[in-house]
Amino acid sequence: MNVNKNVSLTLGAIAVAALILFSQRAQIAPVLMERAMPRMMAADTVAELGDGLHVAVCGAGSPMADPQRSGPCLLVMAGDNLLMVDAGSGGAKTIGMMRLPIGEIDAVLLTHFHSDHIDGLGEVATLRWASGANTSPLPVIAPEGVEPVVQGFNLAYSHDVQYRNDHHGDTVAPLSGKGMLAQPFAVPADGVGEIVWDRDGLRVTAFRVEHAPVEPAVGYRFDYAGRSVVISGDTVQSPNLEHFAKGADLLLHEALSRKLVGIIEKVGKQTGNAIAAKVMYDIQDYHTDPREAAESAQRAGVGHLALYHLVPPLRIPAMEAVFVDGLDEIYSGPVTVTRDGTLFSLPAGSDEIRLVSEGL
Repeated sequence: MNVNKNVSLTLGAIAVAALILFSQRAQIAPVLMERAMPRMMAADTVAELGDGLHVAVCGAGSPMADPQRSGPCLLVMAGDNLLMVDAGSGGAKTIGMMRLPIGEIDAVLLTHFHSDHIDGLGEVATLRWASGANTSPLPVIAPEGVEPVVQGFNLAYSHDVQYRNDHHGDTVAPLSGKGMLAQPFAVPADGVGEIVWDRDGLRVTAFRVEHAPVEPAVGYRFDYAGRSVVISGDTVQSPNLEHFAKGADLLLHEALSRKLVGIIEKVGKQTGNAIAAKVMYDIQDYHTDPREAAESAQRAGVGHLALYHLVPPLRIPAMEAVFVDGLDEIYSGPVTVTRDGTLFSLPAGSDEIRLVSEGL
């Protein structure tokens, strides 16, 4: 009886303490916040990774709504270089949640001009400008045709730019750093690469991919300190991509499951949703199925295959199993199905490929 009584008294005391803490949460929260903020504001995730070539997935999704995946967005870090590839919606917020310094982005590289790859540009440019007090515009490196895209965003944000400068002044929002600056390049022929970045040991090579009727469309290869990463952009299975991915450590390849998309198309027809059925039919001919991506990775001899720009959204775990089903019979290396917050690290002077984070 005494033991039971002691247990009851202890549980009662815990309950009372919990009620007191709950009732005082409005007073406690600011104290906890003030204690935590110095550590959070001093965090330097890039420095913690060390010297090497690192890739953060700030958006692993597509135009289709996905609670775990924002629009296509990748952040490549090497030495003093910080480059973003594509700027899908939600990517900037993911960068913040990963505690990566959006104010230190050197440039955005675009693979093509589909809306889901550019619709976050305004947010990225604004946060990069105002969180880093940048005094020069954000360079946007992309195939020819990028000029009106950049001009349009700059015009759309022109009022906002003035508001922020009027409110914060040059200390936070110097007008010299407002907006973006287009840096177009000509898409090279198959088998030929175009060097679009060569600074502080990092070389970035653009190469042509096939995403017809979308033209131009490119992928990128990053080389730094003996390590290499290739990003496909949107494409069908591409021999030219395989050529530029030869021997790469890490290949980030877009992936559309025709099996799952075919189911959505079928159900669309059955339920009278002609638009959904038509879209699901159309998108199958200008993307790459996971099995095709695995074939390309195997032929190119890459060390690790990561799937991103995933279509359709993987709303239940069993759907992810469809993406990787049978890939081990095609590709001999590891495969990662990415989500927002996935982080890879390729240390300099090593052949190690670390999966630092599977996602947020």
